[in-house]
Amino acid sequence: MSCEPYACARRVFWVVDNGSSHRGQASIERLQGRWTNLRLIHLPVHASWLNQNEIYFSVIQRKVLTPNDFLDLAEVEQRLLAFQHRYQQRAVAFDWRFTEADLDRLLHRLDEHEHPSKAP
Repeated sequence: MSCEPYACARRVFWVVDNGSSHRGQASIERLQGRWTNLRLIHLPVHASWLNQNEIYFSVIQRKVLTPNDFLDLAEVEQRLLAFQHRYQQRAVAFDWRFTEADLDRLLHRLDEHEHPSKAP
């Protein structure tokens, strides 16, 4: 947060799960108190399916590391690297339905919420 482009950004959104280090209102107050431009967004509880890192490592667990019948660490490394190579060859960009216009509308709504107009 102290490096660019985050330090001078008007808002920086951190999307986090509900891990113990950043769960609840206390974490929001602590982090947003330290960085006034930070907005902490919690994923819903029990929504690990939204966390792309968890999804990726879940795939690795099911497709690469199970069954756990490796002879040594070199074989684990070889299998992980082979999976990575195959995944990079087959992966395609996700077709997001959340458009730039949707983002603009959301940011406008957030601005209105943070800075309500003083119109009578």
